[in-house]
Amino acid sequence: MHESPRFPAEWEPQSAVLLAWPHAGTDWADRLGDVEDTYIALVQAITRFQPALVCVADDDVETYADIRLRSNRVNMARVRFVTVAYDDTWLRDSGPITLRAGNGFNLLDFRFTAWGGKFEAGLDDLLVETLAAQGVFGDAARQRIDFALEGGGIETDGHGTLLTTWRCLHERHPDASREELTAKLSAWLHQDRVLWLDHGALEGDDTDAHIDTLARFAPDDAIVFQACDDEADSHYADLKAMAEEIAALRTRDGNPYRLFPLPWARPVLDEGRRLAASYANFLIVNGAVLMPAYGDPADDAAAAVLAQAFPGREIVQVPCRPLIWQNGSLHCITMQLPEGLV
Repeated sequence: MHESPRFPAEWEPQSAVLLAWPHAGTDWADRLGDVEDTYIALVQAITRFQPALVCVADDDVETYADIRLRSNRVNMARVRFVTVAYDDTWLRDSGPITLRAGNGFNLLDFRFTAWGGKFEAGLDDLLVETLAAQGVFGDAARQRIDFALEGGGIETDGHGTLLTTWRCLHERHPDASREELTAKLSAWLHQDRVLWLDHGALEGDDTDAHIDTLARFAPDDAIVFQACDDEADSHYADLKAMAEEIAALRTRDGNPYRLFPLPWARPVLDEGRRLAASYANFLIVNGAVLMPAYGDPADDAAAAVLAQAFPGREIVQVPCRPLIWQNGSLHCITMQLPEGLV
């Protein structure tokens, strides 16, 4: 019998995490040193548990990244560099969305428009095609889909339920109805349920409310989400409405989800601009959850919540305050690759 492709959950076994090293030609140029420190800490954390597949723009970037990682005692036996051109380093959105197809894989290569044309993205839109042509993903089949969709905009439980936000998908495709978008996502991603959130957005987020800054699936019918308990905060009303929406969602069996609200970090301002310090932007790897830390008292409380939602996994805090200057965090710069792909 032909086995239908399946979109695996992030907590399923992985072969590697894909990321791209920041360099002077990316938007990180003005604060390169700070963000490099975050990348070093991130690669250190990933390679404790599994390989890291690090994109580099050229030989000079590779040499420099190699020196920085080695000098920080990173396990280089688990680091593989691959040379490819890229505009920026948001691999969650420019990288492949991978489906398991029997004993093989389908790489879904959606159009990447830099969140609706906000930035230059010509090289990033070619990233999956270029990596596939280099043989990085073995003999996985690549499917180019002429539809703007970012990996940060979708969450799956691995059993056919997708979670996403209406604000993001409507912003990308304003002429499409919710029914049309549900049908398209269901067909491409092989999902039989699409759950939409109508509330929830963070200041300092230019993705138009990606789900991975707001709410994430966890094993055994659980949802981890970013809450806000500060009634004086500008986010309070909308995140409270989102929490109520999530509480009203039902599992495939008709039961409420088990809910894990994440604490709210104090406002982070940069030259007067509010930055999106979300704890929901964590990355699940083999045996661990890597969570963004912002140097805030709530960091440890967020780690405790994640330990409850992901029992048996080590919770590793990665300093991500430099990342939110560019409006993203830890999950946004990474893309997990399922076991057997690379």
